[in-house]
Amino acid sequence: MTKLVLDSYTDFLVRETETLLKIDSPTGYTDEAANWVKGEFEKLGFEAHLTNKGGVLVSFGGQEQENGLLLEAHVDTLGGMVAEIKGNGRLRLTNLGGMNPNNAETENVRVVTKFNGTYEGTFQLCNASLHVNGEYNNTKRSWDSCEVVLDEDVKSKEDTEKLGIAVGDFVCFDPNVRMTKTGYIKSRFLDDKLSVGILLGLAKYIREEGIVPRRALYAHITVYEEVGHGGCGSVPAGCTEALSVDMGCVGEGLQCTEKQVSICAKDSGGPYSYAVVKGLIEAAKRSGADYALDIYPHYGSDVEATLGAGNDLRHGLIGAGVYASHGYERSHRDGAENVLRLLIAYALA
Repeated sequence: MTKLVLDSYTDFLVRETETLLKIDSPTGYTDEAANWVKGEFEKLGFEAHLTNKGGVLVSFGGQEQENGLLLEAHVDTLGGMVAEIKGNGRLRLTNLGGMNPNNAETENVRVVTKFNGTYEGTFQLCNASLHVNGEYNNTKRSWDSCEVVLDEDVKSKEDTEKLGIAVGDFVCFDPNVRMTKTGYIKSRFLDDKLSVGILLGLAKYIREEGIVPRRALYAHITVYEEVGHGGCGSVPAGCTEALSVDMGCVGEGLQCTEKQVSICAKDSGGPYSYAVVKGLIEAAKRSGADYALDIYPHYGSDVEATLGAGNDLRHGLIGAGVYASHGYERSHRDGAENVLRLLIAYALA
């Protein structure tokens, strides 16, 4: 089998990913990102609609309506929410998803109010000046020991409230997107916006190559994965299989690198479908995709939520290798291309 040349599709998906990364979308505040994704699928000529929950459901067509395959990726990210306006006018946060204060410290943030616009600030350790705080190095970073310092002239709780900032406002952390000359993609929230970019690349491939999938093929871009219920609903009739396209883990004890597609055999929720994992490996070999097979120790996926909601489906999980997950993440365009290559071989065969 001649190995497909996918450079133009990889270029496209990387550009789409970069744009999407710059749209704030912490869990619960995803409308702008979801509408953008919906519009991009529609530009490629596919039917897409918003679910009641706020996700995006896309149909790629299919020769057969039975034995359908649902691809799942998520556009929601980690983030924060205002839990308290402190007496000094600064903000104590509660996390959204697995946002960790240890790697969020010193990051620029945007506080999105419900009625009074957006304000900028920085997430800092309380009493953050090393020349003043003798316990700086010994202080455990937590959501109570860190705070948002607003870039506004506020000195009291009343000053901050006058801006229209309130408990329950969303706090978006800057992704700090960097695309290197060597092909590395560095940013917060590659989990899972890189996979959404990959599915847009798959859509472009299907359209430009004039492919009608053999079996009905759908994509569900979910918006609550980071809090565990993103994939619980919106499974089209006739689907018998769901494949989560999320980040592949890179770290000690695992085989995957940022340049590979990872196929997950088991995570914290248990083993994935034997038939699906075996089929993915066969498709990777057939297509020439550089892959690794791994077990993720601390991980859960959209597709497990889909099964947990009572859907009778075979399930699997793949993704581009991502290092430093839930922190300042790094992947590579080769890893994204290998995911695309595997999806073409598996979903369109």
